[in-house]
Amino acid sequence: MDLREDSIRLESLQATSRNMSSSSSAFFSANQSPFFSPRSSTCQLSESTRSDAQCNSINLSADPPSSSSGIQVPECLAEVGFSGFQKFDHMPSTTLVASGIRSSYDHMGDNGYNVPIAKHRKHMRNHYMSFSPVPISLSSNRRRSYDLYIGLHGRKPSLMRFTNWLRAELEVQGVTCFVSDRARFRNSRKHELMERAMDVSSFGVVILTRKSLRNPYTIEELRFFSSKKNLVPIYFDLRPGDCLVRDIVEKRGELWEKHGGDLWVLYGGLEKEWKEAVNGLVRVDEWKLEAQDGNWRDCILQAVTVLAMKLGRRSVLEQLTKWRDMVDKEEFPFPRNENFSGRKKELSELEFILFGDITGESERDYFELKARSKRKKLTVGWSKSSLAEERHRASGSRKGKEPVIWKESEKEIEMQSFERQHYQRPKGGQNSRRKRSKKTVYGKGVACVTGDSGIGKTELLLEFAYRFHQRYKMVLWIGGESQYIRQNYLNLRSFLEVDVGVGNSIDKSRIDSFEEQEEAAISRVRKELMRNIPFLVVIDNLESEKDWWDQKLVMDLFPRFGGETHILISTRLPCVMNLEPLKLSYLSGVEAMSLMQGSIKDYPSAEIDALRIIEEKVGRLTLALAIVGSMLSELPINPSRLLDTINRMPSRDILWSGREVHLLRKNTFLLQLFEVCFSIFDHADGPGSLATRMVLVSGWFAPAAIPISLLSLAAHKVPKKHNGTQFWRKLLHSLTCGFSSSYSKRSEVEASSMLLRFNLARSSTKEGYIHFNELINVYARKRGVTGAANAMVQAVASRGSLSLHSEHVWAACFLLFGLGNNPKVVELRVSELLCLVKQVILPLAIWTFVTFSRCGAALELLRVCTDALEAADQAFLTPVEKWLDKSLCWKPIQTNAQLNPYLWEELALLRATVLETRAKLMVRGGQFDIGDDLIRKAIFIRTSICGQNHPDIIAARETLSKLTRLLANVETHTSS
Repeated sequence: MDLREDSIRLESLQATSRNMSSSSSAFFSANQSPFFSPRSSTCQLSESTRSDAQCNSINLSADPPSSSSGIQVPECLAEVGFSGFQKFDHMPSTTLVASGIRSSYDHMGDNGYNVPIAKHRKHMRNHYMSFSPVPISLSSNRRRSYDLYIGLHGRKPSLMRFTNWLRAELEVQGVTCFVSDRARFRNSRKHELMERAMDVSSFGVVILTRKSLRNPYTIEELRFFSSKKNLVPIYFDLRPGDCLVRDIVEKRGELWEKHGGDLWVLYGGLEKEWKEAVNGLVRVDEWKLEAQDGNWRDCILQAVTVLAMKLGRRSVLEQLTKWRDMVDKEEFPFPRNENFSGRKKELSELEFILFGDITGESERDYFELKARSKRKKLTVGWSKSSLAEERHRASGSRKGKEPVIWKESEKEIEMQSFERQHYQRPKGGQNSRRKRSKKTVYGKGVACVTGDSGIGKTELLLEFAYRFHQRYKMVLWIGGESQYIRQNYLNLRSFLEVDVGVGNSIDKSRIDSFEEQEEAAISRVRKELMRNIPFLVVIDNLESEKDWWDQKLVMDLFPRFGGETHILISTRLPCVMNLEPLKLSYLSGVEAMSLMQGSIKDYPSAEIDALRIIEEKVGRLTLALAIVGSMLSELPINPSRLLDTINRMPSRDILWSGREVHLLRKNTFLLQLFEVCFSIFDHADGPGSLATRMVLVSGWFAPAAIPISLLSLAAHKVPKKHNGTQFWRKLLHSLTCGFSSSYSKRSEVEASSMLLRFNLARSSTKEGYIHFNELINVYARKRGVTGAANAMVQAVASRGSLSLHSEHVWAACFLLFGLGNNPKVVELRVSELLCLVKQVILPLAIWTFVTFSRCGAALELLRVCTDALEAADQAFLTPVEKWLDKSLCWKPIQTNAQLNPYLWEELALLRATVLETRAKLMVRGGQFDIGDDLIRKAIFIRTSICGQNHPDIIAARETLSKLTRLLANVETHTSS
């Protein structure tokens, strides 16, 4: 946000208002009083006039004004905004441009971020505390009409955030708004402009807080709009039943003991008018809009629906109903854990990091957050001044936290903890390296949680999202795995209603490169997230700070920190973006014991000791504790016997390698726990049970929710194998007596239900899907079951769907082709390869390129596919010797192409199709020379098989002619 725009806008308003005739105002009183007497007459405008005058009245995002609602701004009355720390009377003067008014949008960067102006950088403060209205000129012969006037009073960050969101939602639906806190202004001319806006607004929305009834301007707004019978009160942090004159005056109740009394004195001593205004709220029966801490989203959507319907916008109801249905089905990836316990400190700290304050029920847990000890070391960076530093130190510890200061840089201004960024004293001589500094940023809308796999990071993020989802329009959940994160990010297009496909460039005079098309698609999504509508973007399990495909920083995908959209990250990385993450520790002893005991709470002391031993042996991982608790609940076994069973389970010889398996390599007891679960499944359902095979094949799927039908199909393709001894059969039979009788020969649904009950998998909000933890997936891959990867690829090839299973289709491509430095895991027969390319790979590449503008990934997939088909073609042309041929010396040696001519022709034609597809895509990126070479190869292959007059060859030659012309034009322009 930039306050330069506010100053420019006010200069414009003052300049244009001097040109207005005094007779044009039917609202402002002649005595120039700071208060005014509301009139009963209203300015009635036809719907056509109102629609002609629609414009963006205010803009809170960093985007240009025209992009907020897509409505052109005519010359009309501009609203007056407000700033948290600056009075407009003290703002520096600015210069108007002949063609209009120059705003801070003239200084937009290429990446869509608003670049601050150095001259006015010192005026910038907390983004919650300022509105940035669009500068609009005022015509002397035309009066502006607004659909809504929104009045509020106060500087509370939560109030600013709520108002920003309400205004943005209304303008998305084409409702013009005028937002103002009139108590922030002292200039009479500015009050005149705001009073005129009130007079020409169809409805008056007044946001009431605990301090609003002592604000004279709020009382005036209530009286004025009540007299016009168009008042719409929104109760923020109080209820309609709290606004009773008697309780307020007599200081009755907990609320008014502090804020009540003779509030009309602040109004100017007019007790009767004050009481009439407050009593008028009781008579507004039609509107019952309450914005409490836990229903912001519902309140705003209800307000938008009702107001749009009153204004005659009938289509709004249908749009919001469709959006609600989508959110109900797809907002959260997992259902809420009703048994979630603990983590109060972590949840409160996340709230403080994201919002900058604590509200609601979490406030009582706020004081449990321990402030970290300060160290007298060199501070990195600089504060505004030593006086400001002392003032912040004297302001207190901010409810148990360290004092915070504003730090300034060339790119942005951040609020961050004082003395949290420091140098480590060198140790070990002059050659010792300086430790990289980290910083915790509060109130900037980004938080990071780090910890080992299975410690409960996803559970914490999920619980936070469920608790605070009403503060956001929607929770957008993204898998952070490096190979899939860009696709997951672009999948947000459906929720944000953004078209990220190719061919959407405004400039048609030139062809954008593939990189430019990808950047344009990302910027469209990022632009929507940078508006004033708040979203919570959850990046779960961020694997790397760089994207796997092009090694660009992942954070470049997301909007700049400090906006209304918040970003919540979980990762195993020790540090992300040089921010100090919230290190997630183990559960307390009481919480861990409660999780392991399950439904049985009365174990004797000896069994409690056994549980404590199990807790230590599994490394206190939350996942392992949940599995132990489910086993004790499902099986007739006590903790000591379970401990003995796990200890006696033989461990498998697994070749461990890589950073991802470090936790499993050092925790053999956890691996034994997994094996006990598999043995229980095998005993209940026979050797090589379906549930066991579903777990083992799940490791080769993508790290996303897996359809049970697809997982079961792949599991059935894995050969059954049971290496258990007679001893283990007898032991497990004694442990699971009574359990196997109810679990005989179960279907895929029953097998998945068993996995859910034993916490080896977790349910998904998508019906018929389950999800596996990362530790389970890693162990399933390293266990090395024969044919599991092939079974996964074959299942995807037969039942995979691009729209439903795109992540798993990509996972199958990684297994088949390798891609990048990954090794090839799966080898298919030629017939299977042809089927996979036709039904999966070609549609996936085209869909990825056209729908998501992921040009690089699509072209790379087609390239490795071409290499695989060429390798298969070479194998067909290699002579084949059979033992029968050796006895017949006179018979010539044949090739596979001669032995299977139809299959070879099909392979060659499919290779030509892939080459032609690549050539056509090269045209979309301006790489005509490469496309020309590819299409010539395709024509040569088809001509040798089908002849000269085949329709496919004629079409390919037309493509070649087009490429030749384009290439000639490029050479002509280059030479000239």
